[in-house]
Amino acid sequence: MSKRKLPIPDWLKRFLIEVRYQITSRPYRGTGRICPVCEQESQKFKEHKKRLEAECIYCRSLERHRFVWFFLNSDPHLLAQNNGQLLHVAPEECLQPLFKKQLGANYLSADLFSPLAMVKMDVTDIQYEAESFGAIYCSHVLEHVADDQRAMSEFYRVLKQGGWAILNVPIHGETTYEDPSIVDPAERLKHFGQEDHVRIYGADYVERLKSAGFQVKVVTVNDVANAEQIVQMGLTSAAGEIFYCTKE
Repeated sequence: MSKRKLPIPDWLKRFLIEVRYQITSRPYRGTGRICPVCEQESQKFKEHKKRLEAECIYCRSLERHRFVWFFLNSDPHLLAQNNGQLLHVAPEECLQPLFKKQLGANYLSADLFSPLAMVKMDVTDIQYEAESFGAIYCSHVLEHVADDQRAMSEFYRVLKQGGWAILNVPIHGETTYEDPSIVDPAERLKHFGQEDHVRIYGADYVERLKSAGFQVKVVTVNDVANAEQIVQMGLTSAAGEIFYCTKE
């Protein structure tokens, strides 16, 4: 008769996680890098998926998270409470607490599956009235959505006149590649680089956003940070671009 394994108490799990963190983070401690998300310093950022200078050892923010948070806080008007409620789609664990702290009741996070989200939401069928939100932040989601044009149209519909939406996706090359007939996860991994991706966006992504009605400005790291800041915050090419969309 096999012995029944006893469950590990939560306090012990937390203790073991902390011990592991203290050991693995030791080589990165020091100065020379600063994370704009958690405002903690380190000697360097941690490698992530073979990318050097990628992950903050404290809040686990990646390049794109640090870039967007630095951008949002570079202009005090972007996250002003009087702009109306901000809709945060697929909330990142490192950013959600900051949005909540800064916006209070003017913050709403949403996702179809994530337990982090405050409400359940299908971005192709948003159950809110037109012009419900003053701002929308949605990063690295649309490459997972089969009908991305409908999702973009829904974002435009629920955004207030004069509001902004940051709708970021990874960009590779000039032309978007997609094939709706590819549904097998293994084939999607082969064609799109990830099992749950349905396309690879190209630079023509801007035209898709414009076709939904948005005015679009593409912001690069060099537009908002100087050379020293880029190194200090680990804003490598993996930070990508910010697609800043407005409803005029």
